[in-house]
Amino acid sequence: MVWLVGIGALAVGMVIGVLIAGRLNASPSRIRQLENEIRQLKDNHSEYRNSVSDHFSMTAELVQHMTESYRDVYQHLASGAQDLCSSDVANKLLPTETDAVFEPQNAEEAGPLAPPRDYAAKQSPDQKGALSEDFGIDKTKPVNDEEIPVQQTK
Repeated sequence: MVWLVGIGALAVGMVIGVLIAGRLNASPSRIRQLENEIRQLKDNHSEYRNSVSDHFSMTAELVQHMTESYRDVYQHLASGAQDLCSSDVANKLLPTETDAVFEPQNAEEAGPLAPPRDYAAKQSPDQKGALSEDFGIDKTKPVNDEEIPVQQTK
């Protein structure tokens, strides 16, 4: 009797295994089809990346050309100002050096940029900072209840 139950369970297991394998459709043609789809997607992705790279390369070239054209126009204006205006006015309006427009005017601009400060600068080392608990509070003046405004609720 035990042998019959074991053989029956084996037969039922084989039938279930065949049904599951049929459902998964793991045939070689399906595998080849999926591999072709993956290959096509990789080719499309590679083509897209090359297109983006070409786009930004062309953009960089155009911006470089635009910058050179701007410098040429600026130099033309500067030389015209030198010829047509008085030297004081021309020097103030348009410096004639090649990169004078692109260079900082003073040493403070030439240094690295400093991040914004999240505090107010102290005027003396003994002064309380803006984050101090009693910043801006005058402790010499007593506070009366009459001086405190009362909020009215609606």
